[in-house]
Amino acid sequence: MKIISIALIVIGIGLAIWGYQLSGSIGSQLTQAVTGADTDKVMTFYISGAISFFVGIYLYTKN
Repeated sequence: MKIISIALIVIGIGLAIWGYQLSGSIGSQLTQAVTGADTDKVMTFYISGAISFFVGIYLYTKN
């Protein structure tokens, strides 16, 4: 179970970093300038990364 929790933590961090990199792309910056919000793809990466990270932390500390 520790291996799964560590994998979830790493995946969560990776998804958050990937979302951050996507937010710096030209298309995302253009969308953000027009609408004032990040694109749905970027938000999906942020949210799924956060969920994965916190589930991994919970599973790691639970045991």
